[in-house]
Amino acid sequence: MNNISFLINHDLHIHSQLSSCCGDPEQTTARILRYAEDNDFTDICLTDHYWDEDVPGASKWYMPQNTPHLMKALPLPQSDRVRFRFGCETEMDMRGTIGISEKRMELFDFIIIPTTHLHMAGFTINGDADVAERADAWVNRLDSVLNRDLPFEKIGIAHLTCALMAGKRPAFSHIDVLRLISDETMRELFTLAAKREVGIELNFNVAKYDEETLDEMFRPYQIAKACGCKFYLGSDAHGIDQLLAAKENFRRIVARLGLTEEDRFSF
Repeated sequence: MNNISFLINHDLHIHSQLSSCCGDPEQTTARILRYAEDNDFTDICLTDHYWDEDVPGASKWYMPQNTPHLMKALPLPQSDRVRFRFGCETEMDMRGTIGISEKRMELFDFIIIPTTHLHMAGFTINGDADVAERADAWVNRLDSVLNRDLPFEKIGIAHLTCALMAGKRPAFSHIDVLRLISDETMRELFTLAAKREVGIELNFNVAKYDEETLDEMFRPYQIAKACGCKFYLGSDAHGIDQLLAAKENFRRIVARLGLTEEDRFSF
C-alpha cells in the first residue's frame, strides 16, 4: 500500500477570462501557468464553463459559452515542469440534460460536472425550492450523473459542499441542506461513485467555517473516502486572489482528511 501523503501538486478546476463569471482581466492562461510553476504544481487543468451548442436547452447565460468560445484558449501555454490540460465545466439542468454531447467529450482532457449549482432558478432547480427540496436535489442529481453511460475515467464531480446549493438563502444555509442528507444515503451514492471510478473534487474555503460547520462540510468527503472514492484538488479560481490562496487551503483539506496517494484520482 502507498502510504505517501497526498501530494499537493495539482489543481484541476480553474477558470479563465473565457468564463462569463470571471471578472479578473489578469486571469489569463499564461498567468495560470505561472501560478502552477510558482507552487511547484505538475498538473493543472483549464475548466471554463461550457454548454455544447449541439445540446438543446442552454440557458441565456450558458449559450455564449459554447465550443468555438472555449477553443479560443488553445493552444494552452506549456512548460517543462507543468502539464496544462484542456478541460471544461459543463452543467446539468433540472430535466437531467447534461450540456455536452458524446462527440464533444473527445475534445477535452477532463470534464467537470457540478451537481450543486442550485442557484440557477428555473434552469437547475425550481426557484422556490426549500431546504428539504434542495437536499433531495443534491441526492437525485448526483445519483443521476452516476447512473449515466459516461467516460468516468476523465470526469470529476465538482464542489459537493458548495454554498450555491442553497440558492439565495442566508449564508451557511447550505449546511442545513447537508444536514438533511443521511450518512446512509451518502454511503450509497459514494459506493456507486467509487465503482464508477469518478473523481471527487475537494474544493471549499476551510477558513470560512468554524469547527461545528467544518464537521458537516467534511462529512461527505470522509464518507466518500471510507467508500473508496478517489479525490482531486480544485481551486475553482476565477481570479488571481483565489489562485494565491489555493495551495494553503488544499493543504488544510488534505491534512484534515488524512489523505495519501492511494486516495488520488488519476487520469
